This record gives sequence, C-alpha cells and structure tokens, in this order.
Amino acid sequence: MNAADFAAAQWTRATGAGVDPHEYGRVTGGLTSVADWGPAFLRTGGTYLERADEAGSAVSAGEHLLMAARWFHLATLAPHAATGRAAAAADNALSRALTALDPGARRVTGEGFTGWLRGPSDAPGTVIVVPGLDSSKEEFLDLASALLARGLAVFAMDGPGQGVLAATTNLRPDYEHVVGRVIDALGVARVGLVGLSLGGYFAARTAALEPRVAAVATVSGPFRLDWDQLPPPVRDILAHRTGGADSARAFVRQVDLAALAPRVAAPLLVVDGGQDVIPGVTNGEPLARLAPQGTYLSVPHGDHLLGNARPDWLPRLGDHIAHVLHQ
Repeated sequence: MNAADFAAAQWTRATGAGVDPHEYGRVTGGLTSVADWGPAFLRTGGTYLERADEAGSAVSAGEHLLMAARWFHLATLAPHAATGRAAAAADNALSRALTALDPGARRVTGEGFTGWLRGPSDAPGTVIVVPGLDSSKEEFLDLASALLARGLAVFAMDGPGQGVLAATTNLRPDYEHVVGRVIDALGVARVGLVGLSLGGYFAARTAALEPRVAAVATVSGPFRLDWDQLPPPVRDILAHRTGGADSARAFVRQVDLAALAPRVAAPLLVVDGGQDVIPGVTNGEPLARLAPQGTYLSVPHGDHLLGNARPDWLPRLGDHIAHVLHQ
C-alpha cells in the first residue's frame, strides 16, 4: 500500500481521534512512503509539545499536550513501525496534559494495566474504556469527555499489548482477568465497560464472566475472527502484538462470542458501521441478538470505529451507559 492509500484508509480513524482534518491532510500529503508515517507524526506531535512549552496558560498548554498525545499515538499505526518511542511519547504527553487540565486525575497501574481515572469521587458509576488491537488510552479522549460530561468517572486504560504496555507485554484473550484487577484497584462495586474494535470483544467477554459489570457497550467489536480470511496487514499486527504468528493464530481461535453472548446479563449496546467490512471479521449483530438485554445500532454509512459518523452513535452510547449506572 502506498502512502496516499494508507493515509486515506486511516483518515476517519485519525479525525475521529480528534486531530484536525486539514492538518492531517497537510502532514500525510507530504509523505512519499508509508515508512515516512511514523517520523512525520512524531514531528507533528513535537510541534504541539513546543506550543505547550510556549503557552500563556495552563489550559492552553494542556490542550496542546492532548493534541500531542493524539499525534504520537497515531504515529504507532504504520505497519512495521518501531512503536515503543511513539507510545511512550503519547503516554507522557497525556500525563502532562491531565496534570495541567484535570488535577484530580489519578494514575492507576497494576499487573497488566495502566491508565488514568478521572471524574468526581462521588460519581454514580465508573466506566472503563477498553482499547483494541492497535489502539490505546490516548485514542478515545472524546469518548472519555462524553462520559465525563454525563457525571460519570472514567478509567481510560492500556492493557497487555496495548499503548505504552505494548513494548513489554502481549495481547491476551482472557481480558476479564485484567479488568477484574482494574476493578479491584479502583475500589468500586460495579462498572460500565466500553470496548472499541477488538476491545469490543474484550468488553463483551468480560461482561459475560465478570459479575461486577453493570453496563456495557461495544463499538466495531468482532463477534468472531477467522484467521484464514483476515487480510495480511491485520495478521501482521496480530502477530506483532501477540508475540508471533503461532500466538496470533491461537489468539484468533479464541475470539468467538457464540457461547459467551447469552451470558452477558448487563444491558448491552452494540454499535457497528455498515461500511465496516473486513474479511474474516464477523460484526456484532449476533452478539446483540444473543445477549439477554442486547440492543443493536447499525449506522449504514459508518466505517470502522465510526469516526465518520460520531453524532449517530456517541451521544446514544453515552446515554446508555449513564442511564444504567445512574440507577
């Protein structure tokens, strides 16, 4: 895939993550190959660090740092990129941003996870935001803002093989154990879960096996994966994130919610984009149909992660989680 095609494929994901579409066009328009992606995005993130250092207020500095975190995270998306430096830069920028903008935010780290807890200490509920195959806590800042605006506390996390932990750990299918440790560390009795992309599988699986999950939503989450049909770039990312081709195959064999879906007792919202068609990936309609309290929202023009259709699903998802947790 050439640089222009790769940039076009990532456009709604990047803009959905919150970067300016015009700036994205300028940065990617100057790429001569996909190999230039990481360095160009790191440079762009670096310009926001410089703006933060020169800002006239803590608020401006924090806003620049949040944007730096987005660009640094997006630098990790290029295939075969050395992602450790970019992921560490994204993590550091987010930490600095929240120090400036949200002094009450608290870093919480444990075995197999790290992230930021934000929101009121007396919130009626806490929502754990679960990233996917190559996403991270820095990608879904606007989702966190939507949940915070509804009075909820939010824990945006990186789990094994994700974000800043990708350099030292591998993805694992039994994510419910990780979320269980998160809930213990947060000291809450029940949580909401929002899982995005592969994180949708993690969230649904956890909701089936962890009784403290009171509400759940998935966005572009797979119901099932089929290794033989997956496109080579997806196989490559899976191999990189799980520790090798054999591990990736074993991981994919476990991504099947047919037996677990009927055990998802919590109210569930499944969001899919009608244009999200990836060979080897079964979208979430069967999950919503089999879950006792499942609701299916398909946005016909939405693509993967529905960055091109945010008004069609983000408010409804926020209201779904808030309604359940406020009860």
